[in-house]
Amino acid sequence: MTLAENLMFPLNRNKPGISRAEKENLVEETLKSVDLLDARDKMPAELSGGMHKRAGLARTLVLQPEIILYDEPTTGLDPYTSRDINDLIFRVQKIYNVSSIVVTHDMKCARKVSDRIVILQNGNFIAMGSYDELEHHSDEMIRNYFI
Repeated sequence: MTLAENLMFPLNRNKPGISRAEKENLVEETLKSVDLLDARDKMPAELSGGMHKRAGLARTLVLQPEIILYDEPTTGLDPYTSRDINDLIFRVQKIYNVSSIVVTHDMKCARKVSDRIVILQNGNFIAMGSYDELEHHSDEMIRNYFI
């Protein structure tokens, strides 16, 4: 399936009550919001790693969710593409008024996209706060996450 067909697929399954024209409009607006409108007719093999990440996000966004879960969204990407993905996550939060849960080891990502960070150790919450609060935490072990 092309990128546009990939976005149409969940709409056909999950939103059967809306017209074909409304679905096509949603696909176009969603592709535009993740900077992939020009790639609408490309096949998955024709997309770069960063484009794949944006396409996955578009497939989620087309269903207009209230919450999005990101699992290591910048893993395997070069620093420039990682920055672009972080900017995109931040932009999506604002444009779509959507909450995000981002699981990441990338502290640049955490700083850019979060207003609250939870640090886990051995499956337990050991600290929670803003990036700045945790970066200056009284516990050295917690501060070390931010070096």
